[in-house]
Formats: sequence, C-alpha cells, structure tokens
Amino acid sequence: MSMTNRGRGLVALLFASGIVAGCASGGRVPRPQPFPGANVPAPVPDGANPAPAAHTPLAVSELLTTALALRGTPYLNGGSEPSRGFDCSGFVQWVFAQHGTVLPREVREQYDEGEKIRSDEVQAGDLVFFQTVSRGASHVGIALGSGEFVHAPSSRGVVRVENYTSGYWASRWVGARRITKSG
Repeated sequence: MSMTNRGRGLVALLFASGIVAGCASGGRVPRPQPFPGANVPAPVPDGANPAPAAHTPLAVSELLTTALALRGTPYLNGGSEPSRGFDCSGFVQWVFAQHGTVLPREVREQYDEGEKIRSDEVQAGDLVFFQTVSRGASHVGIALGSGEFVHAPSSRGVVRVENYTSGYWASRWVGARRITKSG
C-alpha cells in the first residue's frame, strides 16, 4: 500500500506537532537565552555547588555596555526580549542573562536576590528599586554610577537613562541589591 505525497505530508505534520507539543507541555518556564557571542559560564555538573562569582570591573563594564546598547528599545508590558520590547524586570533579567547570571522574572523576586546595600553604597551594576504602581518594590533598573540608572519605564515608552537621586525617582526609592552570584 503506497502513501501519497499528501498523506506523507500529513503524517510529517502530525509527527512534528507531537514533538512540539511534547516540548511545550513540559511545564518549564522559559529562561532568557544569551545572544551569540555572550560571555556564558560553562555548565556546572549535577550535584556540584559553584562558588559565587563576584562581578569584576570588566564584567560590570560589559553588563553596562549591554544595558546601554538597548537604549531606545520600546517598552512592552510583560516584554522580555529586545526584538519585541521590555518591561523593567524583563529588561534587567535579559541583560544579566547575557552575562551568565539568572535572575527571577518579577520585580519583587529580584528584590530578594543578592546582597541588600544602602543607597550610599550603590555602585555601577547594582539593581535599584522603586515604588511606583504598588506598595513595595514595583520598578527596577541597573545603576550606572553617579546617581544614574538605565531602565525600561512606561511613561515615554523606551529604555533610557535617568537620575535616581533627585525628583521623581528619589521620592520613590525602596532600596538596592548587589548581585554577586551567577545562575
């Protein structure tokens, strides 16, 4: 019994659908993937406990270069990739992922990561948090130094640099965290 080309195509389509459905049904939360050429650490063998890797000045410099290269990327509520747009926590998560550090997706979860630091201890590469739409940490950005940070706000719709030490952002300051571990 010979199968027609149409029949073969239908079988191939059903087979491919089964493979895709199998991958999608795993219940795993997708993680941001580094762009080609990103500095990604080698995988850690199962059962091994990697030592935390502090951000070196070079790593912070590279992290900030990645973040600043995204200026002008449109704001998108729930966005987590440069081709579509970012919200604040998606922006921070994506930037850190490009340098091998896995962060949670939500602002409140990111606020629980790393080491809590005082406002006078903030350095370039630290996360800075603000209260905007809800009580507690509801907005996040990446400190650049000299009181500036890069973030994905919704008011003007693009990733941009602003000062957090005066005006709007200073009055909404919640805290800062230093991320010193790799994912």
